[in-house]
Amino acid sequence: MTVFLATRLVPRRSPSLCWLRSFSRAVVDTEKDAVAALELPPFDYSPPPFAGPTAGEILAKRKEYLSPSIYHFYKTPVNIVEGRKQYLFDENGRRYVDAFGGIATVCCGHCHPDVVEAIVNQTKKLQHSTVLYLNHAIADFAEALASRLPGNLKVVFFTNSGTEANELAILIARLYTGCHDIISLRNAYHGNAAGTMGATAQSIWKFNVVQSGVHHAVNPDPYRGIFGSDGEKYARDVQDIINFGTSGKVAAFISEAIQGVGGIIELAPGYLPAVYNTIKKAGGLFIADEVQAGFGRIGSHFWGFEAHNVVPDIVTMAKGIGNGIPLGAVVTTPEIAEVLARRCYFNTFGGNPVCTAAGLAVLKVIEKEQLQQNAFVVGSYLKERLTALKDKYELIGDVRGRGLMLGVELVTDRELKTPANAETLHVMDQMKELGVLIGKGGYYGNVFRITPPLCFSKADADFVADAMDLTLSRM
Repeated sequence: MTVFLATRLVPRRSPSLCWLRSFSRAVVDTEKDAVAALELPPFDYSPPPFAGPTAGEILAKRKEYLSPSIYHFYKTPVNIVEGRKQYLFDENGRRYVDAFGGIATVCCGHCHPDVVEAIVNQTKKLQHSTVLYLNHAIADFAEALASRLPGNLKVVFFTNSGTEANELAILIARLYTGCHDIISLRNAYHGNAAGTMGATAQSIWKFNVVQSGVHHAVNPDPYRGIFGSDGEKYARDVQDIINFGTSGKVAAFISEAIQGVGGIIELAPGYLPAVYNTIKKAGGLFIADEVQAGFGRIGSHFWGFEAHNVVPDIVTMAKGIGNGIPLGAVVTTPEIAEVLARRCYFNTFGGNPVCTAAGLAVLKVIEKEQLQQNAFVVGSYLKERLTALKDKYELIGDVRGRGLMLGVELVTDRELKTPANAETLHVMDQMKELGVLIGKGGYYGNVFRITPPLCFSKADADFVADAMDLTLSRM
């Protein structure tokens, strides 16, 4: 009887419970196998042991000595100590695929030997003097840069950043036309100084200071916009702004061909040509902001505006121009450039020998290694892989971009296009754990920005897509 009671009181495992536990173990084993199978592409470099400060020590110093406006990605920040080509290494020697490229800045690859050599050689000869003296470095780079632009765009002003370049472009347009009004796009980002903050049109990047003379047109966003991909319908808003918000004359229209900070948004087809005609009739200039899209990143063309069959009056550039060196430029026509001679315009560091030597080396590497063509081939392949993931996961609302300037927007509801903010952060963190570093952007912070060095390979593209696939499969 005692044995019988004991047997009745011992809980027995039901067949379904046993199956569930076996299934759970199988899932865990499968996930471990998947992670193990997700191996980084082979690479013939390993960094020496790092003996510097830890991530925790650096974070403590940042909190104490740097501006509180500086934030970091990831719950556990990554401490990057070395870079080679399209890869980054942390303090422990772990290698990551760099799918962000220092925010679309590293185009030739980290520490490209030709660029490093140009910087070192020039630094040994002359690090800085002044443009008031002659030096061949600035003239050589200006000539090479002008040769890559269409029409009569041949006069170059060098700056230190994209913000400076856009500030100068806006100033030039206002001086040349005698008008103050600038038209920009909603969702645009053009910098964070006085004039460029006005042209920027996202509240998260704007402080409550005077920002006069800038009007923001409806954004020709094919995914979220009210007219879908009909560029000409969006363009009508620019004419309305001129008619009802200005004297009928404007200084300029400024736009990126693909909005970078705004979430890798390609402008609707037909938009830029229509706006170009409207702006010209109003006496204004067209400023092409190529800070992120320029230097072959979009693959199909060297400059983003070329994909829209327009020729701007002023082109601004930075980021990829120096592969990480602080360098920017404004290029315009001789006629328009003449306005700065009315007064003294000067930039102490703009066009210094080291930066311009680096810029010239970057141009040579892009051509020698056919990086624009690589951006087209690998970028198209990666976009196909990401589009396949969109078909597989409801969380992906849109895949867009050109070349190696791609965006993946996450939404919790495809019909309502509800931004998946928390999910975006989670996927970013998990992909970092798998060995992929990507960026994020868009007004809602729910768009992955994939802007790797242009030497990215198909194996790297597969690794990024597989890491995203595995992460999404776990959600």
